[in-house]
Amino acid sequence: MTATATSEPLRHTPLHALHTQAGARFVPFAGYDMPVQYAGGIMSEHLHTREACGLFDVSHMGQAFLVGPDHATSARALEALVPGEILHLKPGQQRYTQLLTPEGTIIDDLMVTRLAGDADDGRLYLVVNAARKDVDYAHIAAHLPKNVRLEPAEDRALLALQGPLAAQVMAQLGARAGAAGFMTGAADQLGQISCHISRSGYTGEDGFEISVASHDATALAELLLSVPQVRWIGLGARDSLRLEAGLCLYGHDIDETTSPIEAQLQWSISKRRRAEGGFPGTERIQRELKDGPARKLVGIKPEGRAPAREGTRILNAEGGDVGVITSGGFGPSAGGPVAMGYVESVFAAPGTPLQLVVRSSVHPAAVAALPFVPHRYVKK
Repeated sequence: MTATATSEPLRHTPLHALHTQAGARFVPFAGYDMPVQYAGGIMSEHLHTREACGLFDVSHMGQAFLVGPDHATSARALEALVPGEILHLKPGQQRYTQLLTPEGTIIDDLMVTRLAGDADDGRLYLVVNAARKDVDYAHIAAHLPKNVRLEPAEDRALLALQGPLAAQVMAQLGARAGAAGFMTGAADQLGQISCHISRSGYTGEDGFEISVASHDATALAELLLSVPQVRWIGLGARDSLRLEAGLCLYGHDIDETTSPIEAQLQWSISKRRRAEGGFPGTERIQRELKDGPARKLVGIKPEGRAPAREGTRILNAEGGDVGVITSGGFGPSAGGPVAMGYVESVFAAPGTPLQLVVRSSVHPAAVAALPFVPHRYVKK
Protein backbone atom coordinates (compact mmCIF):
# COMPACT_ATOMS: atom_id res chain seq x y z
CA MET A 1 0.00 0.00 0.00
CA THR A 2 1.46 3.33 -1.08
CA ALA A 3 0.17 6.65 0.20
CA THR A 4 -0.83 8.93 -2.67
CA ALA A 5 0.06 12.59 -2.68
CA THR A 6 -2.56 15.06 -3.92
CA SER A 7 -3.04 18.83 -4.12
CA GLU A 8 -6.81 18.44 -3.87
CA PRO A 9 -8.56 18.55 -0.47
CA LEU A 10 -8.77 15.04 0.92
CA ARG A 11 -12.19 13.45 1.14
CA HIS A 12 -13.45 11.70 4.26
CA THR A 13 -15.40 8.46 4.46
CA PRO A 14 -18.58 8.50 6.61
CA LEU A 15 -16.54 6.78 9.35
CA HIS A 16 -13.71 9.32 9.61
CA ALA A 17 -14.80 10.65 13.01
CA LEU A 18 -15.00 7.11 14.37
CA HIS A 19 -11.43 6.41 13.20
CA THR A 20 -10.24 9.62 14.87
CA GLN A 21 -11.87 8.55 18.14
CA ALA A 22 -10.09 5.20 17.84
CA GLY A 23 -6.68 6.90 17.58
CA ALA A 24 -6.03 6.17 13.92
CA ARG A 25 -3.01 7.51 12.08
CA PHE A 26 -4.12 8.80 8.69
CA VAL A 27 -2.46 8.93 5.27
CA PRO A 28 -3.65 10.29 1.92
CA PHE A 29 -4.84 7.41 -0.27
CA ALA A 30 -6.77 7.67 -3.55
CA GLY A 31 -7.91 11.17 -2.65
CA TYR A 32 -9.14 10.19 0.82
CA ASP A 33 -7.78 10.70 4.33
CA MET A 34 -7.58 7.03 5.29
CA PRO A 35 -6.53 5.20 8.49
CA VAL A 36 -3.28 3.38 7.90
CA GLN A 37 -2.98 1.97 11.44
CA TYR A 38 -4.22 2.26 15.00
CA ALA A 39 -2.43 2.27 18.35
CA GLY A 40 -1.53 -1.42 18.32
CA GLY A 41 0.38 -1.13 15.06
CA ILE A 42 0.31 -2.92 11.72
CA MET A 43 1.85 -6.20 12.93
CA SER A 44 -0.74 -6.59 15.69
CA GLU A 45 -3.60 -5.72 13.34
CA HIS A 46 -2.38 -8.19 10.71
CA LEU A 47 -2.10 -11.07 13.18
CA HIS A 48 -5.45 -10.24 14.81
CA THR A 49 -7.15 -10.55 11.41
CA ARG A 50 -5.52 -13.94 10.79
CA GLU A 51 -6.45 -15.16 14.30
CA ALA A 52 -9.83 -13.53 15.02
CA CYS A 53 -11.70 -10.82 13.13
CA GLY A 54 -10.71 -7.45 11.68
CA LEU A 55 -12.94 -4.58 10.53
CA PHE A 56 -11.83 -2.48 7.56
CA ASP A 57 -13.34 0.78 6.32
CA VAL A 58 -13.27 0.48 2.52
CA SER A 59 -15.87 3.18 1.86
CA HIS A 60 -13.42 4.90 -0.49
CA MET A 61 -14.05 2.12 -3.02
CA GLY A 62 -16.48 2.84 -5.85
CA GLN A 63 -19.93 1.26 -5.69
CA ALA A 64 -22.30 1.42 -8.64
CA PHE A 65 -25.22 -0.34 -10.29
CA LEU A 66 -25.41 -1.32 -13.95
CA VAL A 67 -29.11 -1.27 -14.83
CA GLY A 68 -30.83 -2.69 -17.89
CA PRO A 69 -34.25 -4.08 -18.81
CA ASP A 70 -33.23 -7.65 -17.94
CA HIS A 71 -30.19 -9.64 -16.84
CA ALA A 72 -29.19 -10.80 -20.31
CA THR A 73 -29.09 -7.24 -21.64
CA SER A 74 -27.07 -5.89 -18.71
CA ALA A 75 -24.72 -8.88 -18.72
CA ARG A 76 -23.97 -8.65 -22.43
CA ALA A 77 -23.33 -4.91 -22.10
CA LEU A 78 -20.75 -5.57 -19.39
CA GLU A 79 -19.26 -8.57 -21.19
CA ALA A 80 -18.39 -6.21 -24.05
CA LEU A 81 -15.98 -4.52 -21.59
CA VAL A 82 -14.69 -7.40 -19.42
CA PRO A 83 -13.52 -11.00 -20.05
CA GLY A 84 -15.39 -12.45 -17.07
CA GLU A 85 -18.46 -14.69 -17.19
CA ILE A 86 -21.39 -12.37 -16.44
CA LEU A 87 -24.22 -13.76 -18.58
CA HIS A 88 -24.43 -17.04 -16.69
CA LEU A 89 -24.21 -15.59 -13.18
CA LYS A 90 -26.98 -16.95 -10.99
CA PRO A 91 -28.98 -14.54 -8.81
CA GLY A 92 -26.77 -13.60 -5.87
CA GLN A 93 -23.56 -14.88 -7.50
CA GLN A 94 -20.46 -12.68 -7.52
CA ARG A 95 -17.61 -12.59 -10.02
CA TYR A 96 -14.11 -11.07 -10.12
CA THR A 97 -13.10 -9.62 -13.50
CA GLN A 98 -11.22 -6.77 -15.20
CA LEU A 99 -12.07 -3.77 -17.37
CA LEU A 100 -9.80 -3.97 -20.41
CA THR A 101 -8.29 -1.57 -22.93
CA PRO A 102 -8.45 -2.37 -26.67
CA GLU A 103 -4.92 -3.73 -26.26
CA GLY A 104 -6.06 -6.23 -23.63
CA THR A 105 -4.45 -4.46 -20.65
CA ILE A 106 -6.17 -3.72 -17.36
CA ILE A 107 -8.02 -0.45 -16.76
CA ASP A 108 -9.14 -1.76 -13.37
CA ASP A 109 -10.21 -4.94 -11.62
CA LEU A 110 -13.65 -5.15 -10.08
CA MET A 111 -16.28 -7.31 -8.41
CA VAL A 112 -19.64 -7.89 -10.10
CA THR A 113 -22.71 -9.32 -8.35
CA ARG A 114 -26.00 -10.26 -9.97
CA LEU A 115 -28.56 -8.97 -7.48
CA ALA A 116 -30.95 -11.60 -6.21
CA GLY A 117 -34.15 -9.73 -5.35
CA ASP A 118 -37.33 -10.28 -7.33
CA ALA A 119 -37.30 -6.65 -8.45
CA ASP A 120 -33.60 -6.68 -9.34
CA ASP A 121 -33.57 -8.49 -12.67
CA GLY A 122 -31.25 -6.50 -14.91
CA ARG A 123 -29.28 -4.95 -12.01
CA LEU A 124 -25.59 -5.70 -11.51
CA TYR A 125 -23.77 -4.39 -8.43
CA LEU A 126 -20.19 -3.27 -9.14
CA VAL A 127 -17.33 -2.52 -6.73
CA VAL A 128 -14.27 -0.85 -8.26
CA ASN A 129 -11.00 0.53 -6.93
CA ALA A 130 -11.01 3.93 -5.26
CA ALA A 131 -8.21 5.43 -7.35
CA ARG A 132 -9.87 4.32 -10.60
CA LYS A 133 -13.57 4.85 -10.01
CA ASP A 134 -13.85 8.09 -11.98
CA VAL A 135 -11.94 6.52 -14.89
CA ASP A 136 -14.03 3.36 -14.65
CA TYR A 137 -17.38 5.12 -14.51
CA ALA A 138 -16.56 7.31 -17.51
CA HIS A 139 -15.28 4.33 -19.49
CA ILE A 140 -18.27 2.13 -18.71
CA ALA A 141 -20.85 4.86 -19.34
CA ALA A 142 -19.27 5.74 -22.69
CA HIS A 143 -19.57 2.16 -23.96
CA LEU A 144 -23.07 1.16 -22.85
CA PRO A 145 -26.02 0.65 -25.19
CA LYS A 146 -28.88 3.14 -24.84
CA ASN A 147 -31.05 0.75 -22.82
CA VAL A 148 -28.41 0.19 -20.12
CA ARG A 149 -27.21 2.83 -17.67
CA LEU A 150 -24.62 3.16 -14.90
CA GLU A 151 -25.76 4.50 -11.52
CA PRO A 152 -22.89 5.36 -9.13
CA ALA A 153 -23.93 4.78 -5.51
CA GLU A 154 -22.23 7.74 -3.84
CA ASP A 155 -24.58 7.49 -0.86
CA ARG A 156 -23.25 4.13 0.35
CA ALA A 157 -20.40 3.11 2.65
CA LEU A 158 -18.53 -0.19 2.53
CA LEU A 159 -17.08 -2.22 5.42
CA ALA A 160 -15.11 -5.46 5.29
CA LEU A 161 -15.18 -7.97 8.15
CA GLN A 162 -12.36 -10.48 7.71
CA GLY A 163 -10.94 -13.39 9.68
CA PRO A 164 -11.73 -16.91 10.91
CA LEU A 165 -14.34 -15.63 13.39
CA ALA A 166 -16.16 -13.43 10.85
CA ALA A 167 -19.05 -15.85 10.24
CA GLN A 168 -19.52 -16.31 13.98
CA VAL A 169 -19.72 -12.54 14.47
CA MET A 170 -22.23 -12.16 11.65
CA ALA A 171 -24.44 -14.90 13.07
CA GLN A 172 -24.24 -13.35 16.55
CA LEU A 173 -25.57 -10.10 15.09
CA GLY A 174 -28.42 -11.79 13.28
CA ALA A 175 -27.21 -11.82 9.68
CA ARG A 176 -28.02 -14.75 7.40
CA ALA A 177 -24.74 -14.24 5.51
CA GLY A 178 -22.84 -16.81 7.59
CA ALA A 179 -24.77 -19.54 5.78
CA ALA A 180 -23.96 -18.11 2.35
CA GLY A 181 -21.39 -19.53 -0.03
CA PHE A 182 -18.13 -17.88 -1.04
CA MET A 183 -18.54 -15.20 -3.73
CA THR A 184 -22.26 -14.72 -3.22
CA GLY A 185 -24.14 -11.64 -2.06
CA ALA A 186 -27.63 -10.73 -0.92
CA ALA A 187 -29.71 -8.18 0.95
CA ASP A 188 -29.49 -8.82 4.69
CA GLN A 189 -29.73 -7.20 8.12
CA LEU A 190 -27.22 -6.68 10.90
CA GLY A 191 -29.15 -5.82 14.01
CA GLN A 192 -31.86 -3.55 12.62
CA ILE A 193 -29.63 -2.14 9.84
CA SER A 194 -30.41 -3.05 6.23
CA CYS A 195 -27.38 -3.79 4.07
CA HIS A 196 -26.05 -5.84 1.19
CA ILE A 197 -23.56 -8.51 2.29
CA SER A 198 -21.21 -10.56 0.12
CA ARG A 199 -18.99 -13.39 1.33
CA SER A 200 -15.72 -12.13 -0.10
CA GLY A 201 -12.72 -10.00 0.78
CA TYR A 202 -9.11 -9.07 0.19
CA THR A 203 -7.14 -10.87 2.90
CA GLY A 204 -7.23 -14.57 1.99
CA GLU A 205 -9.41 -15.17 5.05
CA ASP A 206 -13.08 -16.00 5.28
CA GLY A 207 -15.04 -12.79 5.51
CA PHE A 208 -17.72 -10.44 4.33
CA GLU A 209 -18.05 -7.10 2.58
CA ILE A 210 -20.98 -5.04 3.81
CA SER A 211 -22.52 -2.24 1.77
CA VAL A 212 -24.72 0.11 3.78
CA ALA A 213 -26.35 3.51 3.42
CA SER A 214 -23.86 6.20 4.48
CA HIS A 215 -26.18 7.49 7.21
CA ASP A 216 -26.17 4.03 8.82
CA ALA A 217 -22.41 3.45 8.54
CA THR A 218 -21.44 4.67 12.02
CA ALA A 219 -24.17 2.66 13.72
CA LEU A 220 -23.14 -0.45 11.77
CA ALA A 221 -19.45 -0.04 12.61
CA GLU A 222 -20.24 0.49 16.29
CA LEU A 223 -22.43 -2.62 16.28
CA LEU A 224 -19.65 -4.73 14.78
CA LEU A 225 -17.04 -3.28 17.14
CA SER A 226 -19.25 -4.11 20.12
CA VAL A 227 -18.25 -7.75 19.60
CA PRO A 228 -15.02 -8.27 21.63
CA GLN A 229 -13.27 -10.24 18.88
CA VAL A 230 -13.60 -7.38 16.35
CA ARG A 231 -10.93 -4.66 15.99
CA TRP A 232 -10.34 -1.83 13.53
CA ILE A 233 -7.68 -2.67 10.93
CA GLY A 234 -5.97 -0.03 8.79
CA LEU A 235 -4.63 0.09 5.25
CA GLY A 236 -1.15 -1.01 6.36
CA ALA A 237 -2.29 -4.43 7.51
CA ARG A 238 -4.75 -4.67 4.61
CA ASP A 239 -1.74 -4.45 2.29
CA SER A 240 0.38 -7.03 4.11
CA LEU A 241 -2.59 -9.40 4.34
CA ARG A 242 -3.39 -9.20 0.61
CA LEU A 243 0.30 -9.58 -0.29
CA GLU A 244 0.62 -12.77 1.74
CA ALA A 245 -2.56 -13.98 0.01
CA GLY A 246 -1.01 -13.30 -3.41
CA LEU A 247 -3.74 -10.82 -4.39
CA CYS A 248 -2.98 -8.08 -6.93
CA LEU A 249 -3.14 -4.38 -6.07
CA TYR A 250 -4.12 -2.08 -8.92
CA GLY A 251 -1.44 0.48 -9.76
CA HIS A 252 1.26 -1.87 -8.54
CA ASP A 253 0.85 -5.49 -9.69
CA ILE A 254 -1.66 -4.70 -12.44
CA ASP A 255 -2.29 -1.60 -14.54
CA GLU A 256 -2.69 -0.49 -18.15
CA THR A 257 0.67 -2.08 -19.06
CA THR A 258 -0.31 -5.59 -17.86
CA SER A 259 -2.69 -8.18 -19.27
CA PRO A 260 -4.75 -10.59 -17.16
CA ILE A 261 -2.68 -13.50 -18.49
CA GLU A 262 0.62 -11.86 -17.56
CA ALA A 263 -0.86 -11.27 -14.10
CA GLN A 264 -1.82 -14.97 -13.83
CA LEU A 265 -5.52 -14.07 -13.70
CA GLN A 266 -6.56 -16.50 -16.45
CA TRP A 267 -8.60 -18.39 -13.84
CA SER A 268 -11.06 -15.46 -13.95
CA ILE A 269 -11.89 -16.04 -17.64
CA SER A 270 -14.42 -18.82 -18.27
CA LYS A 271 -14.17 -21.43 -21.02
CA ARG A 272 -17.00 -19.77 -22.96
CA ARG A 273 -15.42 -16.31 -22.85
CA ARG A 274 -12.02 -17.70 -23.87
CA ALA A 275 -13.55 -19.35 -26.90
CA GLU A 276 -16.08 -16.69 -27.92
CA GLY A 277 -14.08 -13.57 -27.11
CA GLY A 278 -16.04 -10.40 -27.72
CA PHE A 279 -14.18 -8.35 -25.12
CA PRO A 280 -11.46 -5.74 -25.67
CA GLY A 281 -8.06 -7.24 -26.43
CA THR A 282 -9.53 -10.64 -27.31
CA GLU A 283 -6.83 -11.39 -29.89
CA ARG A 284 -3.97 -10.75 -27.48
CA ILE A 285 -5.54 -12.63 -24.60
CA GLN A 286 -6.41 -15.65 -26.75
CA ARG A 287 -2.83 -15.65 -28.06
CA GLU A 288 -1.33 -15.45 -24.58
CA LEU A 289 -3.64 -18.22 -23.36
CA LYS A 290 -2.45 -20.43 -26.22
CA ASP A 291 1.25 -19.57 -26.40
CA GLY A 292 1.92 -18.12 -22.95
CA PRO A 293 2.90 -14.51 -22.16
CA ALA A 294 6.46 -13.23 -22.41
CA ARG A 295 6.44 -12.39 -18.71
CA LYS A 296 4.50 -13.55 -15.66
CA LEU A 297 3.65 -12.25 -12.21
CA VAL A 298 5.20 -14.56 -9.61
CA GLY A 299 5.72 -14.82 -5.89
CA ILE A 300 9.26 -14.16 -4.70
CA LYS A 301 10.86 -15.10 -1.38
CA PRO A 302 13.97 -13.05 -0.54
CA GLU A 303 16.49 -14.84 1.64
CA GLY A 304 17.26 -13.26 4.99
CA ARG A 305 15.16 -10.59 6.70
CA ALA A 306 15.48 -7.58 4.38
CA PRO A 307 12.29 -6.91 2.39
CA ALA A 308 12.43 -6.09 -1.30
CA ARG A 309 10.20 -3.12 -2.07
CA GLU A 310 8.36 -2.11 -5.22
CA GLY A 311 10.77 -1.17 -8.02
CA THR A 312 13.52 -3.58 -6.92
CA ARG A 313 15.37 -5.05 -9.90
CA ILE A 314 15.21 -8.81 -10.34
CA LEU A 315 18.23 -10.61 -11.76
CA ASN A 316 18.69 -14.21 -12.81
CA ALA A 317 21.39 -16.40 -11.27
CA GLU A 318 23.92 -15.09 -13.81
CA GLY A 319 23.18 -11.44 -13.02
CA GLY A 320 21.03 -10.52 -16.02
CA ASP A 321 17.96 -8.30 -15.58
CA VAL A 322 14.79 -10.40 -15.87
CA GLY A 323 12.13 -8.33 -14.11
CA VAL A 324 11.03 -6.01 -11.33
CA ILE A 325 9.27 -6.25 -7.96
CA THR A 326 5.75 -4.76 -7.97
CA SER A 327 4.80 -5.37 -4.31
CA GLY A 328 7.01 -6.30 -1.39
CA GLY A 329 7.30 -6.15 2.35
CA PHE A 330 7.43 -8.20 5.52
CA GLY A 331 4.86 -10.96 5.86
CA PRO A 332 3.98 -11.32 9.56
CA SER A 333 2.19 -14.65 9.08
CA ALA A 334 4.74 -15.88 6.54
CA GLY A 335 7.51 -15.11 9.04
CA GLY A 336 9.73 -13.15 6.68
CA PRO A 337 9.91 -10.92 3.62
CA VAL A 338 7.59 -11.68 0.69
CA ALA A 339 7.16 -10.05 -2.69
CA MET A 340 5.52 -10.29 -6.07
CA GLY A 341 6.91 -9.18 -9.38
CA TYR A 342 7.10 -9.78 -13.10
CA VAL A 343 9.82 -11.99 -14.54
CA GLU A 344 10.49 -13.35 -18.00
CA SER A 345 8.40 -16.50 -18.31
CA VAL A 346 11.41 -18.81 -18.55
CA PHE A 347 12.27 -17.81 -14.97
CA ALA A 348 8.73 -18.16 -13.56
CA ALA A 349 8.80 -21.75 -12.21
CA PRO A 350 8.66 -22.04 -8.39
CA GLY A 351 12.12 -22.64 -6.97
CA THR A 352 13.95 -20.74 -9.73
CA PRO A 353 16.90 -18.94 -8.13
CA LEU A 354 16.95 -15.16 -8.51
CA GLN A 355 18.87 -12.16 -7.20
CA LEU A 356 17.43 -8.87 -5.97
CA VAL A 357 19.20 -5.52 -6.07
CA VAL A 358 18.38 -3.95 -2.69
CA ARG A 359 20.14 -0.66 -1.85
CA SER A 360 22.84 -1.36 -4.45
CA SER A 361 23.57 -4.78 -2.94
CA VAL A 362 22.64 -8.10 -4.51
CA HIS A 363 20.64 -10.50 -2.33
CA PRO A 364 19.59 -14.10 -3.13
CA ALA A 365 15.93 -14.98 -3.61
CA ALA A 366 13.77 -17.58 -5.32
CA VAL A 367 10.45 -17.79 -7.13
CA ALA A 368 7.76 -19.00 -4.71
CA ALA A 369 4.33 -20.48 -5.27
CA LEU A 370 1.44 -18.17 -4.45
CA PRO A 371 -0.19 -17.61 -2.03
CA PHE A 372 2.44 -17.31 0.69
CA VAL A 373 -0.23 -18.10 3.30
CA PRO A 374 -3.00 -20.58 2.39
CA HIS A 375 -6.38 -19.10 1.56
CA ARG A 376 -9.09 -19.95 4.08
CA TYR A 377 -12.20 -19.04 2.12
CA VAL A 378 -15.27 -21.03 3.11
CA LYS A 379 -16.62 -22.57 -0.07
CA LYS A 380 -20.04 -24.18 0.14
